[in-house]
Amino acid sequence: MGPEIQLQMIAHRTAELRREAGDHRRAREVLEDRKARSPEKRRPGLFGRTVPA
Repeated sequence: MGPEIQLQMIAHRTAELRREAGDHRRAREVLEDRKARSPEKRRPGLFGRTVPA
């Protein structure tokens, strides 16, 4: 495999990983925002299930 092809593959994979990281970061931010805006407090219940307080 030529160095040009390897460089293109690396650049393509890097772009894919950056897109995935951006999607993951946005999803995390949405979840954190939902938790912050949640009107009801939640507490851990028996067997690790979450129960409304």
